Order: sequence, then structure tokens, then C-alpha cells
Amino acid sequence: MNLQDIDWTAVERDLDAHGCARLPGLLNSTECEGLAARYDGDGFRSTVTMARHGFGRGEYRYFGYPLPSPVAALRAALYAPLADIANRWAAVLGEPTRYPSDHSGYLARCHAAGQTRPTPLLLRYGPDDYNCLHQDLYGEHVFPLQAAVLLSDPGRDFEGGEFVLTEHRPRMQSRVEVVPLGQGDAVIFPVSRRPVLGGRGVYRVNLRHGVSRLRAGRRHTLGVIFHDAL
Repeated sequence: MNLQDIDWTAVERDLDAHGCARLPGLLNSTECEGLAARYDGDGFRSTVTMARHGFGRGEYRYFGYPLPSPVAALRAALYAPLADIANRWAAVLGEPTRYPSDHSGYLARCHAAGQTRPTPLLLRYGPDDYNCLHQDLYGEHVFPLQAAVLLSDPGRDFEGGEFVLTEHRPRMQSRVEVVPLGQGDAVIFPVSRRPVLGGRGVYRVNLRHGVSRLRAGRRHTLGVIFHDAL
């Protein structure tokens, strides 16, 4: 992991301007391949076949506690700087929620409300698989930002399968953002909403994210969600 080189001021600027921020080279190829290789192993609490639930095509697996050490470390390290952004967004939107500075404090809040199931996950797509636009909401407590890390190498391991973000603006047509990712790159994006500065002040926009159709190969992704589930 290369967290010390992240320019968090630039991340915040991109999130405000575009609704997403790319973290290039967050994981190296060895870390990516090691995480992807876990998919067929143990340590998961559940497996979801997307087509069975109308979520798209493909499959994903939620890790159980204790999380693998690389996943737990990444989740905790990303949370702290993102909590500062989340608190500013909440203040701008007039929301009373404030987020603790460390992830263990936030998880304690989730667990006290009965949200005790871990949400980090691995996703696997094959040819013609895709992920429908959605929001990862699992209970009353929702941390407003999340991350996805591409573990596969586009062009070598797969073709297609772009990360897609849609922004639904009030009284306006929806806006689409496609984020190009290389192996080990992460994208930070809102779970469900973000503030936007308009001509009449700040307003709220709703977002959904997904993955376009894979044209060939196999694609693995690590999803890092900071709130736990009911």
C-alpha cells in the first residue's frame, strides 16, 4: 500500500468537482494478485450471485470477521482522512451526523445499532457480466464515502468492465462519470449523495454506481465499505 503519497487535498477537490477521485497505484501487482487469489478460499460470511437477485451478472463475496490483515489495514487507513471530508459534507448539507476520527470508533457506533456484519467484499466478473447501478446502504448508519480497488489488469486480464457513476440532479438530466482504472488503482466515491454548489447555494445530488459489461476475461475488485451491515 502506498497511502503516504496520497494527496488528500486533491482527493477532496476531485470529490467536490466530479463526485469521485482516483488513487493511482494504491496497491501493487503482488498485493492485487494476492487479494484476488483469496476469492476461492475461506474467510467469507456470504456469497451473492447477482443474477439471482436482479443485481446484474457476476458474483461477490463478503468477508467475515476477522478481516484479512491487508483489508483491515486499508479500511482503517482510508477512513481517517475520508472522515474529515464526510464531516465537512455533513455540515454543508445541514446534517447533524458527525463521524469519529478513527474507524474503530465509527464501527462501535454501527455495532451498538445492531450493524455488526462486515461489508468489505471481493467481486468477480466474467464475460458478459455487469453490475447494475446501485447504492451500498446496509442500515441506519451509513458512512457517505467508499472505495473500490481494481485487482485485475485491464487489457491483459479483461476487456470492458468500466466503473460507472451516475449523478441524479434535481430538475436536470442525470450525469454519467466513467472512471478509467489500472491494476491497483482505487476510486473513492459517494455511497448515495453529495453536496454540490449551484447558483442558489448548496444542493444535494443522489448517486449510484455500477460496472459496465465485461467483453472478455475475468475482473476482480475489492470493495471497501466503512459501515457494517444489519
